[in-house]
Amino acid sequence: MIRVAILGATGYTALELLRILLRHPDVQVTALTSRAETGHVVDVHPSLAGRLDLRFENLSPHELAARADVCFCCLPHVASMESVPALLSAGLRVIDLSADYRLNDASVYEQWYGHAHTDSARLGQTVYGLPELFGERIAGQNLIANPGCYTSTSILALAPLLVGGWIQPTGIIIDAKSGVSGAGRTPKTNILYSECNESISAYSVGTHRHQPEIEQVLSEASGHSVEVLFTPHLTPMDRGILATIYAHPKRAASLGELTTAVREFYSGKPFIRIVEHLPRTKDVAHTNYCDIAVRIVRDRVVVLAVLDNLIKGAAGVAVQNFNLMCGFAETTALIV
Repeated sequence: MIRVAILGATGYTALELLRILLRHPDVQVTALTSRAETGHVVDVHPSLAGRLDLRFENLSPHELAARADVCFCCLPHVASMESVPALLSAGLRVIDLSADYRLNDASVYEQWYGHAHTDSARLGQTVYGLPELFGERIAGQNLIANPGCYTSTSILALAPLLVGGWIQPTGIIIDAKSGVSGAGRTPKTNILYSECNESISAYSVGTHRHQPEIEQVLSEASGHSVEVLFTPHLTPMDRGILATIYAHPKRAASLGELTTAVREFYSGKPFIRIVEHLPRTKDVAHTNYCDIAVRIVRDRVVVLAVLDNLIKGAAGVAVQNFNLMCGFAETTALIV
């Protein structure tokens, strides 16, 4: 039985993690931390009533290590890199859900996140936790950088076509839309009901922090320098991401050839579904699946991908990483 702690356990992602881990046959959740909350978990997450009897605590790394073997770190960026080194030194294995260990270059991190990285020696050495691309590297690791939700959608959609040389690595346009839960649980004016309901809006045009992450991972996977134009949108729904991606073909191919190439690339990957219909967010809601479809329109390759931003975009893939890290079947607790 693996003892598990969750740092920053009050948010939406932490709630989804708890829901999944509570049905994992080889996990015991032993500690929840919060710097702001001190009450019972049910006070913040009422849906867990009768399922988990823990209180939020502010525990030191050594106190956590006495209770847990693996820690899911759900702290925001900057706060995470302040905690992870001490957690590792205390003997914990860590799956970090922030952006602090995803990028390889400290200067790129500082440019996009506006903060100097205080644990830069681990950048470029930490495995990026997207199992469909890097699963063989995850087993036995002590630190995994869990990917972002927009990044997972975009990378999973594009990787087969870039790796296979089917599309050009530049001039790629990613038009992505996310539900409001992607903005987190902390109240902000733009996600108040009266502000975002019955409305859709773009944000962070040209400045979204997931863009360098997408480019870095796709460049590494394909062996070519990849450049994308990424524009996110806020949509008035609770959860889900739809990415519509436009790329120039690199060589002539039929729709059947492209679809077959994507399907073969993900052969044996249990959470990727290549579909013939146009994918919808409701078809993957509350699941760890990513649905992908390909089209050819006016000599452009159009790839559409959907996933649940809180599950396959955060908590679900974190449990995939946990399973691979600890030697369990990748699908454990994730297919119900």
